[in-house]
Amino acid sequence: MNRRAVVAMMEHETNTFSPVPTPLSRFGSPDVPTGPEVYRRFKGTGTGIGAFLDVADEAGMEIVTPVAGNAAPSGPVESHAYQAMCDAIMDAVQAGCDVCFLDLHGAMVTETTDDGEGGLLKRIRDAAPDLPIAISLDLHANITPEIVENTDVIVGYKTYPHLDMYEAGHHAGRIMVDALDRKVTPVMAWGQRPVLAQTLRMGHDDEPMGSMIAMARQAEEAGLLAVSVFGGFPLADFHNAGLSVVTVADGDRGEAQEVAERLLGEAWRRRDEWLFEAEPLEHAIARAGQMEEGPVILLDHADNAASGGTQDTVAVLQEVMRQGLENVAMFGICDEAAIDAMTAAGVGNEVTIELGGKVDMPEIGREGEPLTVTGKVRSLTDGDFIVTVPMGRGTTMSMGRSGVLQTGNVEIVVVSRQTEPYDPGCLRSVGIEPLHKRYIILKSRIHFRAGFSDIAAAEVPCNGVGVTSSDNSLFTFRKVRRPIFPLDPDCPERPNYA
Repeated sequence: MNRRAVVAMMEHETNTFSPVPTPLSRFGSPDVPTGPEVYRRFKGTGTGIGAFLDVADEAGMEIVTPVAGNAAPSGPVESHAYQAMCDAIMDAVQAGCDVCFLDLHGAMVTETTDDGEGGLLKRIRDAAPDLPIAISLDLHANITPEIVENTDVIVGYKTYPHLDMYEAGHHAGRIMVDALDRKVTPVMAWGQRPVLAQTLRMGHDDEPMGSMIAMARQAEEAGLLAVSVFGGFPLADFHNAGLSVVTVADGDRGEAQEVAERLLGEAWRRRDEWLFEAEPLEHAIARAGQMEEGPVILLDHADNAASGGTQDTVAVLQEVMRQGLENVAMFGICDEAAIDAMTAAGVGNEVTIELGGKVDMPEIGREGEPLTVTGKVRSLTDGDFIVTVPMGRGTTMSMGRSGVLQTGNVEIVVVSRQTEPYDPGCLRSVGIEPLHKRYIILKSRIHFRAGFSDIAAAEVPCNGVGVTSSDNSLFTFRKVRRPIFPLDPDCPERPNYA
């Protein structure tokens, strides 16, 4: 009899400082896929769940797909949304299965629990104590005891931008299949260091993350089944947020623990390198203005949709316009009211709108500040396009109703759904060719490299306004364990949190 596999996805990176709500509808477009629709949408895609489906198919398993929810980062997940997805997965597990493959993020905070993934995994383990469970996690996962203790195999992404989502899922899935076939006996070890690392220091081509990932790969080449370095997501304010390492060995827990401690020691030794220092915004734009070759990517990283930003602050755009940079494209401002006004005006017509600034950000003490602009509507679309870069290849990007407003030297993409610009399709689908632009403002941090690194002449971080800022002084951390570096500069390597 074929083994029965439950394959599901429940992904969300929660920014507890974000004012953007996270209802169930945010986990799918136009709806959250369930049942056979999950297989139809995700089979053959460059995703973790796509990999799990391939692994289960390759092993001749009967596949049950209860739900596949993936929401763009935002505020805490609404209780109903979390409950609905967990219940769907639990129903499938309790109906009987031989293995469970879960594509998770690892930084989900909900209205009712600070550890969304750990809560789900504990429910599964309590209901099915002997069920083999393999999960793939984001590089920015905040690992907790509940996640590790209730799982058999954990593999995290080794790239940021996340070009290896599929590879991580396939890696975890193959270890689990080998375990089911009694070819290996996976045992895990994990540990943390008290470091709230900055996201802008976690790119796999940057230091110190690049060296940490190289160490992880070397340990795998030396015989460990899997080694994952998790930079953590510092804007999910709860006890276990921060940097961690998970290792998987074949039967030798001591070996797994030794490697985990070696990597953690290196991460702690280089703790100062995990911090990002921003230059003043006006200096960054002026520096970009002196660059002779383009496109130059201007990173509006403090308002990044893929970290929970509102995607409607205008500080960087305003400064670019003030300094008179020419031939500029911007992606993008999330503003449904602006799209309504552009639609009413029609393509080719001029319109004056209050752009952005619709959402207040009480956690950083800022009210929305719109920018009055007059421009011509260049295009209007439904906002859908197919992702072509390895990160999520084959999935549909849904920006919501979208359009381009040209004002002066800047073409501004306006969307109605928060969207991370990691695929050039976000510009090309609305009629902008990025190769023809001198400057491209992107509300991104590192993910933009997935689709823009090959065409970018340079990248310039621009310290604008938003709830994804790298300035820790803007945020009041209430729940993260203390002491922790850099909030507590004199924090010891091994604090006593008892």
